[in-house]
Amino acid sequence: MLQAVRYLLGSPGATGFGSKSTAEDVTAACPDLGALTAIITGATSGIGAETARVLAKRGARVVIPARNVKAAEDMRARIRDDCPGADVLVLPLDLSSLASVRAFADRFLALDLPLHLLINNAGKFSHGQLALSEDGVEMTFATNYLGHFLLTKLLLGRMAETAASTGVQGRIVNVSSSVHGWFAGDWAGYLNLVTRRKIPYDATQAYAVSKLANVLHTRELAARLQETGANVTVNCVHPGIVRTRLNRDRDGVLTDLVFLLLSKLLKTIPQAAATTCYVAAHPRVAGVSGRYFADCNEALPSPAATNRREAARLWHISEAIISDCLQQQQHDRSAPLSFAAQTGASPRRT
Repeated sequence: MLQAVRYLLGSPGATGFGSKSTAEDVTAACPDLGALTAIITGATSGIGAETARVLAKRGARVVIPARNVKAAEDMRARIRDDCPGADVLVLPLDLSSLASVRAFADRFLALDLPLHLLINNAGKFSHGQLALSEDGVEMTFATNYLGHFLLTKLLLGRMAETAASTGVQGRIVNVSSSVHGWFAGDWAGYLNLVTRRKIPYDATQAYAVSKLANVLHTRELAARLQETGANVTVNCVHPGIVRTRLNRDRDGVLTDLVFLLLSKLLKTIPQAAATTCYVAAHPRVAGVSGRYFADCNEALPSPAATNRREAARLWHISEAIISDCLQQQQHDRSAPLSFAAQTGASPRRT
């Protein structure tokens, strides 16, 4: 109850920030970010766009990967209007396609730029019936989690090299949602049944699974980074409830009524981008890794998201899926990927 009251009032937490803080507020006291390069997915609108704008305003070079390159170019123009001289690059990327993720990573690495910040922000809420990616993966899981998993894997070497050569700690921010707590079962079994159309498709459940995967990925990656000694951290954030394009697409009388009733709980986009920017740039987060943040303060994720065994299992299965998808590309790309062979896989690290 006290937490809900503090949220409504915007009372600051231990960090001095709270639910009413904005992205500009939390970065106002940050050192100049002029030496940093940040990749921000989903930066053509909503929370990602505000994150890109604010980091560019603080001096960072911003890379905007986008499926819709025109939208990304328009966003670059808006950022430069607001921040003259901002260094903003646009590169094509479709996170639902593993081939596109690899192509983006190749293009970025070929530029020989440093990489200090990777903000995995892009999110998708599938509407209507089940849709599969070109790799045969449920579309929400493919876009929100698996594409980011591969992107992070492919760019991690550059981040570690940058941190070692500059002495500036690299930071990875995975944008999740409190909705991750809406799923607590066997996520791999669920995806297998849904993909094979053995159970009805539920878009909300699929979204919750993808967001749970974001948190589990954060936990496992943090442990692996610690083991390797890389000067790179990874944390996960819940931005809060905000009416972005993700949920504006679900227009209707019921949706409009719900948002009217919840209007006092909704954040503005600048407020929703605050936690991402805080974790990405604030000096107080230096050295912090494997944590979950909400309202610019550490918070507790769901019990399912703290299961170390499931985090390791997700990593192992993700590696196997990517390997299987590469093989499928040489055969039938339209065939749905089977999670069945992976659900009993050992969570052992590779």
